Amino acid sequence: MLLVFDLDGTLIDSRLDIAASCNAALVAVGREPLPVEVVAGFVGDGARKLMARALELELDDPLVDRGLDAFIDFYLAHPIEHTKWMPGALEALELGHTLAIATNKRTSVALAIVRALGKERAFAAIVGGGEGPLKPDPHSIHSVVKTTGYSGEPRSVWMIGDGPQDVRAGKAFGATTVAVLGGFHPESRLREASPDHLLRSLEELPALVG
Repeated sequence: MLLVFDLDGTLIDSRLDIAASCNAALVAVGREPLPVEVVAGFVGDGARKLMARALELELDDPLVDRGLDAFIDFYLAHPIEHTKWMPGALEALELGHTLAIATNKRTSVALAIVRALGKERAFAAIVGGGEGPLKPDPHSIHSVVKTTGYSGEPRSVWMIGDGPQDVRAGKAFGATTVAVLGGFHPESRLREASPDHLLRSLEELPALVG
């Protein structure tokens, strides 16, 4: 069994650090900061879309590029000022299966966070945004499988995340899909994506995967 986790809202509660990085970027380009919950509503589809949403601009606007650079620079310098593990996350890392991360977060930032949390060695692969199409495209899951050398059937790959894009990416790959509540996305959106399993938190994962 290969357990592939999303990062933000699934393994970690990172909303305060994402908001801080976004607001630092907004200030850097001459805009006003936004409330944490507003920024949280922009999370899930990669840093470029987050900055475009925060700036209320199209993805290819030059100001989005400036904001994105400032966002990444700040986040790399402050990866876990406020970040903490989601309930049940640490226990999920001790399940004895091969573990990986497939996130729409920039790989450099994802690595910085996992290293700062002292858990880089827990994962056989960490694949992030910037290495190909973002979820809901299954590219990152394919990359995880290739990197780990996992040879099991697609259904023995479990895609676990808090967003509909995680569920859809898993379905496109042929994986078993697990949606976890308590992250960045409401239950209604997760149910609409029709995951194979819906958990209240990762605390329920051990009983599910055995």
